[in-house]
Amino acid sequence: MNLSNMFKKTKDNYIPLKGEDSSRRAGEEIKPEVPEGLVRRCNKCGKAILTDEVKSNSYICPKCGGYFRMPAYRRINMIVEPDSFEEWDTGMQTANPLQYKGYVEKISSLRGKTGLDEAVITGKAKIGRHEVVLAVMDGRFLMASMGEVVGEKITRAVERATQERLPVIIFTCSGGARMQEGLTSLMQMAKTSAALKRHSDQGLLYITVLTDPTTGGVTASFAMLGDIILAEPKALVGFAGPRVIEQTIGQKLPKGFQRSEFLLEHGIIDAIVPRNEMKEKLTTLLNHHVNRRIVGSSEEKINSPKRTNENLSAWDRVTLSRRQDRPVGFDYVQNLFADFVELHGDRHCSDDQAIIGGIATFRGMPVTVIAQAKGKNTKENIARNFGMPSPEGYRKALRLMKQAEKFHRPVICFVDTPGAFCGLEAEERGQGEAIARNLYEMSTLKTPILSLVIGEGGSGGALAMATADEVWMMENSVYSILSPEGYAAILWKDSKRAKEAAQVMKMTAADLEAAGFVERVFAEPGEFTEETLPQITSEIGEQIAVFLRNYCNMPKEVLLEKRYQRFRNM
Repeated sequence: MNLSNMFKKTKDNYIPLKGEDSSRRAGEEIKPEVPEGLVRRCNKCGKAILTDEVKSNSYICPKCGGYFRMPAYRRINMIVEPDSFEEWDTGMQTANPLQYKGYVEKISSLRGKTGLDEAVITGKAKIGRHEVVLAVMDGRFLMASMGEVVGEKITRAVERATQERLPVIIFTCSGGARMQEGLTSLMQMAKTSAALKRHSDQGLLYITVLTDPTTGGVTASFAMLGDIILAEPKALVGFAGPRVIEQTIGQKLPKGFQRSEFLLEHGIIDAIVPRNEMKEKLTTLLNHHVNRRIVGSSEEKINSPKRTNENLSAWDRVTLSRRQDRPVGFDYVQNLFADFVELHGDRHCSDDQAIIGGIATFRGMPVTVIAQAKGKNTKENIARNFGMPSPEGYRKALRLMKQAEKFHRPVICFVDTPGAFCGLEAEERGQGEAIARNLYEMSTLKTPILSLVIGEGGSGGALAMATADEVWMMENSVYSILSPEGYAAILWKDSKRAKEAAQVMKMTAADLEAAGFVERVFAEPGEFTEETLPQITSEIGEQIAVFLRNYCNMPKEVLLEKRYQRFRNM
């Protein structure tokens, strides 16, 4: 059987094959000349595909890689351990609050057709070695719209997860609030959100996975409240649907609008995860939320080796701190930590690539890692704005720090920036407020914070990630009120006196250690590049281990008072 001959295609529509009804309306689906269910047409690439092949390929088109909507039970089987799923709250029925004509009969018909009680399945299962509470929505049931039963089942699942102290994972797929239930449906938005707030207040993990489509009242409630928000590729996600928006504003929307990739770019979600990688990603994230401590003495001390190039001038060190081949933040992350999962976005408007952050493990202990990120070539530097964060970058960093506080993970920051971005748009979006907010919140963050200046530590843009329990520096890094060029221009009206300014500013690691602004300085290899970085990460790692043993065992009130006094005495 030649599947490619089952459909013929024009530029805009499919046309009937010989013997088919040619009077059908444009856009109506053509029935292939095969037994129903054996073959279907991909609604993305238009090619004929075997239904069984699609099902065995995780409901992904084998021709174009497009995603089909996945039945809830099939999705559950794909991500949980065999025979571990225990379904909850079956058989619940709507009260038809509007007495909407034909609604009860429609629900009954869908139950028979889909084998589902309602548009969401809830229960408990294992993913890897972790028990979790699951809620999985199924678009075959009234487009998984949220009525009373859907809201009630999700709320009960979250409440039970709170009682049993379990993480919650919800796979969303919905057309939004269920019109046939009126205001009762709308109230489910508040009910589910309130239950999730109680769950969060207990320090418990909530992950949402957005699938195609997730819209309306579901988007505006539990779908967007995850501690971590994942999405499948190219999923439609938005509050108002594209057609409604176009009709309202009278404009054509850009290609890719409201798709997962659009949300990632605009800072709304943490990551896009292919369907066949979802179980592995969820397992890694669950592993990162098991509290572990680094064993060993908490008072251990390690002496740093003798530093090299002690006769370099301040300006020489400024030059070295700016070298293009110097290791950047992500190099340290790769060399010091395992299982790093990058999380994206400030949850408001953007994902600033000048700051990267996420969750990793350090010698088996979950940590939050945040780095100001320069590029390794011109193209990367342009993408990362030469390591100069915008307000969204600082807000992303703070979001990850607050998440670390909730889950009792220490925070480790890598500082390397000429300074915060000072463009027009940064001022419009509140650069000063974003930096101030970081200083304010970091001063009382109830988890240890360690900052390491690895290159340039420029002004408030650096301090916004260095309001820490301890600040360390690499031997040829610098940390100052602003650049030597700016200092000379302001005080002496001559930026060409930058070399002289660097000496006056006392901005080198040695100067700042002697003055008590930093606690430790690490020697660098003679030629310090990405290739030679591993020569010193062993020592850095040992010192991080000592820091974590000291500070993670410290009572919270002692930790916060010690941090306060560190800055109070400066």
